[in-house]
Amino acid sequence: MSRRPNKLIPADFSPIPSQGAPARVRAVAEFDAADAVGYPVPTDGDVPAALGVSRAGLAAAGFEGTLGTALVLPTDNAPEMVAVGAGPTGDLSLADIRDMAAAFARAAAKSATIGLWLPDLGGLAPADAAQAAVEGALLARYRYSLKSAPTETLLVEVQVGGHGDLEALGEGAQRGAVTARAAAIARDLTNTPAAHLTATDMAETAVELGERHGFTVRTYDLQQCIDEGFGGLLGVNRGSSEEPRMIVLSYEPDGEPTGHLALVGKGIMYDSGGISLKPSDPMHLLMKTDMGGAGSILGAFTALRDLGVTTRVTGYLSCTDNVPSGSAYVLGDVLYIRGGKTVEVKNTDAEGRLVMADALVLATEQSPDAIVDIATLTGATLVSLGPLVAPLMGNNAAVVRQIEAASEATGEPVWELPLERRYRKLLNSDIADISNLGGPHAGSITAALFLAEFVGDVPWGHLDVAGTMHASADDSWRSAGATGFGARLLVELARSFTVPD
Repeated sequence: MSRRPNKLIPADFSPIPSQGAPARVRAVAEFDAADAVGYPVPTDGDVPAALGVSRAGLAAAGFEGTLGTALVLPTDNAPEMVAVGAGPTGDLSLADIRDMAAAFARAAAKSATIGLWLPDLGGLAPADAAQAAVEGALLARYRYSLKSAPTETLLVEVQVGGHGDLEALGEGAQRGAVTARAAAIARDLTNTPAAHLTATDMAETAVELGERHGFTVRTYDLQQCIDEGFGGLLGVNRGSSEEPRMIVLSYEPDGEPTGHLALVGKGIMYDSGGISLKPSDPMHLLMKTDMGGAGSILGAFTALRDLGVTTRVTGYLSCTDNVPSGSAYVLGDVLYIRGGKTVEVKNTDAEGRLVMADALVLATEQSPDAIVDIATLTGATLVSLGPLVAPLMGNNAAVVRQIEAASEATGEPVWELPLERRYRKLLNSDIADISNLGGPHAGSITAALFLAEFVGDVPWGHLDVAGTMHASADDSWRSAGATGFGARLLVELARSFTVPD
């Protein structure tokens, strides 16, 4: 990757240092080569005999089998034995298996080869269970570091066994490695400091990943953005010394496409708030993650070819930083979005919707069967749903239901909020078609209503991931820092996408 010489960072720096969570995965009948083996233990019922300890012995050590807990048992010989909490006896969900695998991987943190015995799966497909297990283990092991002497990253091998259908387990494990890699790449991009990953760097990284993973990339530079009329993107970019980039990703399946899905991502590489400057607090420190929506789409694209997705997928990443300077856009400015609509700026910290408006219009011009956007759009999401659940809105019930199904499969929770049209008047402007701020209430909904102005009649869904994009501490498969939320969800959506009626 080429880098501009004025950056005080190593010339060989890569925004994707993990290269997608280095790992090998396989299904096995016996864990004879594992350094550590995890056995799920429910809160009631029998304890797996392989652990060689009774329930009373586990209880004496403070282990009760609660989901998300793990206990390393001392042994004289390898492999290390780990009791993994499975919760009450009954059918496990994929989310439970993902959480169990994450707890096990953290408990066996020094082991390079780990094996997880999968219990009776009830109604779960073995391939889906193996995928969830591999995802949980690999994502829990993820770490991002720019320390001069970082801890050596283990080349993890995850084994799954305990179920008779090894072929299905192996298929699912391989799928889990691909989806975990997609999320890890999204995490890498989102964790990268703003000076190390500008809009230009994001475009170069997209080209590199496209060449490696089978999708094409078109980049609009500054002059092309001017020529194409990307007024929202250019307005936000005005205060920056870094050029903006509109990045278009294109994946074409090997056969006749079964549909066309467009993904639009907010790519604010750093958000100071612009002239409406944010306070210098811990939230400001996190604003390098304001391109997490674009990062999740780019990560998702790395999985499409490997998983044989039959849908045509196009991604639109609208990228710039938002900083104050003598040339920055200001309150009262009117911006001309691609297609001609005008927007009055009432707050320069409501910039994400401005850059996404251009991308949404560009996407509609290709007449996709559906558009789904993903953005760290509003702080109001933390107030309404906290850091674990992303608000979901849309203009088409079929698209919303497909996003919900992908959410359920991947354990990336969403909750539908009403796209209440009566709030649209809060965005009225006296001098422009619309303003970019809707007042102090219903902030997530008014932001979505703003975006809805630019999708026309195309079926559309909107994910606001401002709350879910970052974890303050390790939590199950969510390692501290950027979570990559949305990358696996979008992969699953593309895999299962059907054209809405």
